[in-house]
Amino acid sequence: MKRAPRLAAGRARALGLPTRGTTNPNRLRRMDRWLVEEMRARPAPLVVDLGYGASPVTTVELYTRLRSVHPDVRVVGLELDADRVAAAADAAEPPGLTFRRGGFELAGLRPAVIRAANVLRQYDEQAAADAWTTLRGGLAPDGLLIDGTCDELGRIGGWVAVGPEGPRTLTFSVRLASLDRPSTLAERLPKALIHRNVPGERVHALFDAFDAAWDAAAPMAPFGPRQRFLDAVGRLAGEGWPVRGTARRWRLGEVTLPWDAVAPRASDPATP
Repeated sequence: MKRAPRLAAGRARALGLPTRGTTNPNRLRRMDRWLVEEMRARPAPLVVDLGYGASPVTTVELYTRLRSVHPDVRVVGLELDADRVAAAADAAEPPGLTFRRGGFELAGLRPAVIRAANVLRQYDEQAAADAWTTLRGGLAPDGLLIDGTCDELGRIGGWVAVGPEGPRTLTFSVRLASLDRPSTLAERLPKALIHRNVPGERVHALFDAFDAAWDAAAPMAPFGPRQRFLDAVGRLAGEGWPVRGTARRWRLGEVTLPWDAVAPRASDPATP
């Protein structure tokens, strides 16, 4: 029977607040799909799944998906709750997948990737910004923190990619068959932006422009939501919004923009 390794003597205590723990299989598939694409051109990474919850199922799924491009990937699931860690570690662990007790201090690890899914939404804006600072400091050079959130079934999600220097991009991904209009994506903004969807902020202007593009793309609706979404994203890009990627990603219901295009106005001390 496997037991979770204890923190070494003298190591900083685990930092953070316990997560609610709720999760569902395949909930983080959209975030994982984006991350797999991002990792294709990188060496086999050490990945930390921070705050995986009451069940390690999404950590196991992340490990399995990353192995499709990096057979030697190492994934470590971190949780503050010792009972959750013990339960996960008692299960059969394939090579390269382990579970430890830890939080924002990353249990002394220096990963190339940190996935913090549905973790920072429970913090206030300043505390979430402070967590970014702590986690960025624990990244390997050119590492990546993925801070995001999704609904219970993973049909709609949004996340920020953060490097050691700060935030880089904002990505949304949605099941197109269930998309009402692009501004619906606002409900899954990460904590750094969730309170900034108000007039005068860049992210609010983005949703106004995206909704207008969606309305203009209405003639494509008879061909299905995918074709309407592709047309709307193309219109958004044509209006000067720096949408990244190509139609291959947009067809998946995925849109990425550089952080500068949506960043909060710099008047607030909590602005990352």
